[in-house]
Amino acid sequence: MTQFDNIQNLLQEKADYQARLNLIPYDGSPEIKKNGKGKYLYIRKRVGSRLTSTYVDTYSDDLYQLLLRSTREARNLKKQIRRVDRELAACGYIKTELSAEIVNNLDFARANMKSNIYDQAILEGVATTFPQTEEIIENGTVNGMKADDVQKILNLKHAWEFILDEDVIQADSNYHLLCHIAKLINEGFFHNGGRLRGVPVTIGGTQYIPPIPIEEQVIENINAIINDDSPGIDKAIELCMYCMRTQVFLDGNKRAAVIFANHFMIAHGLGLLVIPESHVSDFKNKLIKYYESANIMEISLFLKEKCWKKL
Repeated sequence: MTQFDNIQNLLQEKADYQARLNLIPYDGSPEIKKNGKGKYLYIRKRVGSRLTSTYVDTYSDDLYQLLLRSTREARNLKKQIRRVDRELAACGYIKTELSAEIVNNLDFARANMKSNIYDQAILEGVATTFPQTEEIIENGTVNGMKADDVQKILNLKHAWEFILDEDVIQADSNYHLLCHIAKLINEGFFHNGGRLRGVPVTIGGTQYIPPIPIEEQVIENINAIINDDSPGIDKAIELCMYCMRTQVFLDGNKRAAVIFANHFMIAHGLGLLVIPESHVSDFKNKLIKYYESANIMEISLFLKEKCWKKL
């Protein structure tokens, strides 16, 4: 492994830890406070030179143990981040400043992350509403939804948090990044959801059967798209469509493809590429045509007109 590859792997590892840390709803130490009416749980945290105390809920043993586990997990994640920082420093890595264009695109993506995740969930057929999606993103749970659907939304949040890391956005939009995104998307469903598919699959609604992908060809095809002379938006769309039609992974291909394309979009200050809920039906119809013909023109035009969120 070259020094460059090692740095890229460390940056992805750090972003993964940071994304997991962001998923923990309460970052701090649990504290029990009592008054005449009962016991209550708070989270104590130092912010700068000031010690803060945030109310959580009335005391219960289960909630207290959950907060203790969250505290231990957060402490371990921060320890791992510090370790990776030391290894990056040993490799001679120096963090570079992002351009104003990319910083603005990151802010734009963060501001739209909840709606993007909701739209992606709808595209995947997850039975959710926007308020439910928002509740899951903010608190990790919601009543009245299947556990698998909740996990899919949490995985989408994890993957978006990963690509919005300032280090990861400077990494290349390559095959290895795609695999890591797929791994995050499929977490809790497959042992290694970022592994290249090795068995045949069928796609509902079409007779098209994607060949079993070969790693060297997938790497070569992704690199060819990236290095083409086409405009950036065309490259992002082709990356997205190629990953969907190839069915690189056993599951989660649409989710991984959209987030992978958005890594490229944001890294080049192009805005966002997300299929809105109102256009999901049209997109699926055009996707079936694309699967069967491999002609990208119609769906590319549709994505530019209906799904491209410009800065």
